[in-house]
Order: sequence, then C-alpha cells, then structure tokens
Amino acid sequence: MTDEKKIKIDVETEKVDLVEKELKKTDTAKKHKKKGHDLIKEMEAKLKAAQEESRETYDRLLRVSAEFENYKKRSSREMDEFRKFANESLIKEMLSVVDNLERAINSCSDAKQANPGLVEGVDITLKEILKIFEKFNVKPVESLKKDFDPCFHQAVMTEETDDYTEHTVINELQKGYMMHDRLLRPAMVVVSKPKAKADNEKTTNNKIDKTV
Repeated sequence: MTDEKKIKIDVETEKVDLVEKELKKTDTAKKHKKKGHDLIKEMEAKLKAAQEESRETYDRLLRVSAEFENYKKRSSREMDEFRKFANESLIKEMLSVVDNLERAINSCSDAKQANPGLVEGVDITLKEILKIFEKFNVKPVESLKKDFDPCFHQAVMTEETDDYTEHTVINELQKGYMMHDRLLRPAMVVVSKPKAKADNEKTTNNKIDKTV
C-alpha cells in the first residue's frame, strides 16, 4: 500500500471518528435534555402535590378553627345558662314557703283577734324572701285583669260575669313565677266567661224575630 493511500485512509478514519464523536455528543445532549425535561415535569408534579396538600391543610385548619369558635360560644352560652338557673331547684322549693306566708298574712288580716306583731313579723319575713328572689331575677307573673295566656296561666275554673271580657283572668288562686325568661310555675287562675242568661236572651229574641 502506497503512502498516499495510507494517508487517505487515515484521514477517512479520522473523519469517521469525528462523526461518531459528534453523534455521541448529540445523543448525550438529547439524553441530558430529555432527562432535564423529565426532571422539570417531576418537580412540577411535586409542586402541584405540595400546593394541593397545603390547600387541604389550610381548609382543615379553617374548619377546626370554626369548630373551636363554635365550641367556645356554645360553652359560654351553657355556662351563662348554668349561672342563671343554678338555683332554680332551690327557688322552686321556696315558692311553697312564700305561698304559706301569704296565706298566713291573708288569714290574719281577716281574723279580728289576730296578733299585729305576729302579722308584722310574717310580713317582714315574706318581704325578705321576695328581695332574695329579686336578686336572682325571680318575679311573679302578672295575671289579674290580663288576657288568659296558656303559656303563663293555668285555668282552674271559669266564672260567669259581665264585668270583664271573655277569657280575662279575674282571680288568682296561686301566683306564678318567672326566673329570667323561664317559667318556674304557671299562675293558677279563674277565667271569665259570658253569663248564660245572655245566650238565653239572644235565643229568645231570635225566636221572637222569627215569629214576627
């Protein structure tokens, strides 16, 4: 083989080697590019997942905060309710004592030989108890000459009368009491109704009108 041909072959070999190197570089670059693209996609997916998790965590935090606020408000209302009505059972038991004291005063007032000092002592005791009631916002239900209200009154009997409109409380047999906005005991009352003779006269007049 001549030197000229040998040099030519070497040159061609070098060119092939260069081309192969360039191809390898190109493949490597493509691989790196693809790898970088995949890495970006992976990072974007992780970022999206992290954002979703953060949003869910924030929503849970908001729900827990709202539930806690509702719990605090509910607990506060329950505590206020407990403070307001903590003595309800005791007050209810004391109502019968007040009833007896009022009956004693009324009976002594009607009696001619009543001991004034005794009546005065019972009256003072009653007033002291009623003052204690006021401190705990216990007040009697207003009944006399009021319209009958089944929410506050218990009708024991009815009485015919023309002096009051129908369903008016004309007598109070036992006082009712409220504690704040809660009814402790309804008032036992007598309720008015029209006299029967009025109906009879009306019926008679109707018969006369028909006859005429």
